[in-house]
Amino acid sequence: MAVGYGPPIYPPAQTYHSQARRGGEVGCSVCRCFLNCLGCCGGCILSIVCNILIGIAVCLGVVALILWFILRPNVVKFQVTEANLTRFDLEPQSNRLHYNLSLSFSVRNPNQRLGIHYDRLEARGYYGDQRFAEVDMKSFYQGRKSTKEIGTELNGESLVLLGSGGRKDLREDRKSGVYRIDVTLRFKIRFKFGFLNSWAFKPKIKCHLKVPLSSSGSTGGLQFHPTKCHVDL
Repeated sequence: MAVGYGPPIYPPAQTYHSQARRGGEVGCSVCRCFLNCLGCCGGCILSIVCNILIGIAVCLGVVALILWFILRPNVVKFQVTEANLTRFDLEPQSNRLHYNLSLSFSVRNPNQRLGIHYDRLEARGYYGDQRFAEVDMKSFYQGRKSTKEIGTELNGESLVLLGSGGRKDLREDRKSGVYRIDVTLRFKIRFKFGFLNSWAFKPKIKCHLKVPLSSSGSTGGLQFHPTKCHVDL
């Protein structure tokens, strides 16, 4: 009796597509590994840079604090020693103010170890809340523990719009012969210690003055009294 055999069995053929798919999976894994390494290295570098910057900031803060306690900078003192007002007329129709005011300041540097640079000085004149004059002043340097005299002059004309309160004050000042004028000084200062200069500060000096009007060199017995100014840092 003849023995029967079934159909032949062949092993599954490996196709090109399956090999390509496995190669693509290997390539993607390599890319992901490379990107992860880059992300890890980038994070480490960023962390190092941040730590360095924080360390520098802390060191600078400590140095600045030590210098502050050693040098102990004091506030500069300003005083108006003389004020001469020869004209202060407001035209009622045009609201044009004609003025002529000369000022002398005494500047005191009380610091024993620090000199001071004064840069970009500017003087402004106000009547009430209205600014009527603005003039630049010369920059200068002041040595340690010293007093310096500086001066400026406000003269000209400008448009000044006073309200009812301001006009009332002006009438009172005309009657009394003493004018309530505010003067502010704006500038930049830098402290100097040896060959080192600090960063710039921008204080504002406010001087509330009562200035008698003089006519032909006479003030009618009224005198200006030296006035201390307020320093706002």
